Amino acid sequence: MDFQAFLITLRECLEAVLIVGLILGYLDRLNAPQYKKWVYAGVGLALLASLGVAFLFQVVFTSFASFGSDTYLRLGIMIISVFLLTHMVLWMGKEAKENQQASQAKVAAAVSTGSAITMIVHSFLVIVREGIETVFFFAAISGGEIEKVLTSYGAVSGLLLALIFGYLFVSGTMKIPVKRFFQVTGVLILFIAAGMLVQTIGRFQDLGLLGSLLTNADGTPAALYNIVAFMPEHYIDQVQYLRDTGNTTLISGQIGTFMGAMFGYSHNPSLEQVIAWWGYFAFAGFMLTRQNRTSKTAKKLKEVS
Repeated sequence: MDFQAFLITLRECLEAVLIVGLILGYLDRLNAPQYKKWVYAGVGLALLASLGVAFLFQVVFTSFASFGSDTYLRLGIMIISVFLLTHMVLWMGKEAKENQQASQAKVAAAVSTGSAITMIVHSFLVIVREGIETVFFFAAISGGEIEKVLTSYGAVSGLLLALIFGYLFVSGTMKIPVKRFFQVTGVLILFIAAGMLVQTIGRFQDLGLLGSLLTNADGTPAALYNIVAFMPEHYIDQVQYLRDTGNTTLISGQIGTFMGAMFGYSHNPSLEQVIAWWGYFAFAGFMLTRQNRTSKTAKKLKEVS
């Protein structure tokens, strides 16, 4: 969970820092530094609002748990998070430039009309979106224990590194292309989304809400294969394997836990889980390839014109 929290926090916070940096830099270009304080005010309000959403999420989870319905809420959040994480990666590749231009237009309009309120609202909206997404993802990876993730080493270190990278990118000190950086982290985010998708399908099958093409004698979903001897997906599975066979696994279950959280690994997946994992990456790969081709075509047309 710590690595997931680290990667999500790094990605989301770095996006937010870069957006703020672009707004502040554009204000300098417009010779309107007096508006920077309103940008900071909007950012501060967005952070408070995000914390408020986190608190609300925690209250909702506690309420659902008291009625015994928290399992279904967790599953719902995980499904939505798969879509949001996927959209986040594809959005950065497709709409980043358009959103940057739209943001600059709004900043220029606020400066031309002398509206501090507009500057505060714009800064608030662009940052609060990142904050709410982060809270949502934290709920998905922690099973609703958002407070635990917020105070984890992964989230704290991700935030600090995002601030450092953001400053280096904005100041021009770091020469690594921002686009390349987000492409690398985007691939890792896709693995997290695929893992959530596989885990959700497995949970639905465990609850009897989803069947399988391969079933056991009692009608429950059957595993397509079982490689627990190679690497169990949890330390408990490693202990049980040792108890039942007297043999130790080749790779520790602690590593299996990380692989499960990060890449959706399971030592005994169902047919539907395997299909979902490969199908997800086939779809993501198709969309990214299509975006790259569209971008190259647009670039060539622009050079010709």
